[in-house]
Amino acid sequence: MSLVLGLGNPGPRYARTRHNVGWRVLERLVGRWGATPAGEHGTWRAWRAARAGGTVDLLQPLTYMNANGAALETWRECHALDPAGLLVVVDDVYLPVGRLRLRASGSSGGHRGLESIEQVVGSGFARLRIGVGAAEDPAGLREHVLDEFDGEEATVVDEALERAADAVECWVAEGSLAAMNRFNRRIRREEPES
Repeated sequence: MSLVLGLGNPGPRYARTRHNVGWRVLERLVGRWGATPAGEHGTWRAWRAARAGGTVDLLQPLTYMNANGAALETWRECHALDPAGLLVVVDDVYLPVGRLRLRASGSSGGHRGLESIEQVVGSGFARLRIGVGAAEDPAGLREHVLDEFDGEEATVVDEALERAADAVECWVAEGSLAAMNRFNRRIRREEPES
């Protein structure tokens, strides 16, 4: 069994913010796969789908970002989890808006949500980072990740969320290496012919 965990914050105030791109990818996967509800707890909501000859659980923490690990901990009380079968989908302020980066393991990079997951399962899990752009200055980082995308950014992010859902499907079916090779490439914009 694989687990895809989308990081975010609960409540309508945060639904379309930069921090909630992980939740938005999960929503796309639930719809694409026709996933069925697989339980709910005070700290999480889950769906299940049959994919690639196995079962995939989709987990949405209902805690705030910095405590997403507590939701995973509670989920693990009833479910077995090998960290190698975990993919965490998360925002990244160090990547340009819309850029994807998938890694088989790694560090939190200072992301508090990832730090909380690492406290529960260590660092040996895959992570799919979705670029949400940098804050204008470090002091404004908290406000930046809690802002919504504007104008052209919103269009770029919608396209990135579709590609991120494709990357999750590839990870489930073919593994980390195939997904990294296919989705970590930079997007090259077509130049008009002169």
